[in-house]
This record gives sequence, C-alpha cells and structure tokens, in this order.
Amino acid sequence: MADYSYIGSGKAYLREVGSAAGLIEVGNCSALNFAVTEESKELKDYTQPGGGTYNEVKRISAVEMSMTMHDLSPTNLARALYGSTSTVTSAAVVDEVHTAYDDTFIPFDFIPAATPAPVVKDAATGLITYVAGTDYEVRPGGIFVLGTGSIVSAADLEISYTKAASDVVEALTSSGKEYELVFDGLNEARSGKKTMITAHRVKIGAAQNLSMIGEDYAALEVTGKLLKDSTKNGTTISQYFKVAIEQ
Repeated sequence: MADYSYIGSGKAYLREVGSAAGLIEVGNCSALNFAVTEESKELKDYTQPGGGTYNEVKRISAVEMSMTMHDLSPTNLARALYGSTSTVTSAAVVDEVHTAYDDTFIPFDFIPAATPAPVVKDAATGLITYVAGTDYEVRPGGIFVLGTGSIVSAADLEISYTKAASDVVEALTSSGKEYELVFDGLNEARSGKKTMITAHRVKIGAAQNLSMIGEDYAALEVTGKLLKDSTKNGTTISQYFKVAIEQ
C-alpha cells in the first residue's frame, strides 16, 4: 500500500465568486482546515427487548472552513472585517486644524511621514509657532500636548506636515462576500508531492480576533462555510470542493 502520510504547506488564493479578476494570494497561513459535519436520524428497534438501531440515515449538514493568516495586509483585513480599502498618496498637509487640551494626544487626519517634522501654530493668530519638546511631543501618529508648555488648553492649532503613503481599511462597510478558494500545496511527508484543493463557494465570516498589541506575531483567524455551487453537477464534479493529489 502506498504511503499517503501528510504534512502540508503551501499558498492559499482567493477571489470573489463571479469576478473576472485573478486569484489573489492570501500570504503566510499557519492553518487551513476543512471540517465536514453530519446529522443522523435513527430508527430505534422496537421489535425486541433491549432496543438497538433498526435503521439510520446520515446527512451532511455543513462543510466548515477555518484559516489562520499572518499577513495583515489591507486586502486580508478588509475580507475579515467586512470592510473596504483605499490608498493615501504622500502629499503636504497645510494648516490642519485641531483643538488642543493639556496632556492629551492629537491624532492627525493622516499618518504623518517621519520627515519633515510637523509645524504647529496657533490658529487664532497664525503667528505663534510652538516648539517640539517644550510645548508638545511628536508621536508616531500625531502630537502630545504638554501641559507645562505654552499651548493654552482648548486653543485651536494649525498643524502642517507631510502625510505618508498608506493603505486605509474602513471596517464594517460591506456585507460578507463569497470567494473561490484555491490551495496550492506541497506534502512534506511525501517529498514535496503536490496537493491542490479548490473550494468553489466559501462564505467567509468576520475575524474572531484581531490582536494589535502582543509579544507574538499577530494571527488573523477567520472561519467560513462552503456553499453549494449549483453550476457543478454534483455527481462527477463536487458542488463543494475537490482535492487533487499527485501520485
């Protein structure tokens, strides 16, 4: 008997069902699982004492998919957060207005570039330029107003800076979508023999966890359900998914 032991690695790809676009690589995944669940209907044996099972029918109730992604790309985040993506190009931002309060953080409207340093002015006069390290601290996404400085609490500031090129994900702006999923894998237990899985319709659910602070690499865990693809005949071609194994 041939040895079909399996330790898998490989790449997963997704595209929206019905889309003319190509399959987009998901990136580094530590887990891709399929689980078939079934329900049973039993007829008890009433013909003799002691009971038993006279007949049983088993039906497939669902095919579940789970995936753990480690590339928190804008595309993956948008999929997992039912969101949409957009891009911001680098450009100068002039006199962005914010209200300052003592010992509080002011986030800029855009992610600021590391250079040049922001210029912070009093909005009422436009003449007073405040000093970094004395009146405020520059932080990754904005400035922190120092209560010991000369910025008056509740004063309006005009802040000029350069916005960094960035990707933006707006969470929960759309409903869950259906995807075609292709796994292009290699079986390390069989010297790299190829394994391919194609799931025709996968409805991916929202992310179960999105950890943005931690000591370990972040993991984006999602689950989904395989839906019936009625364009497949269901006899010679599965309406759910297929597995191809290199001999």
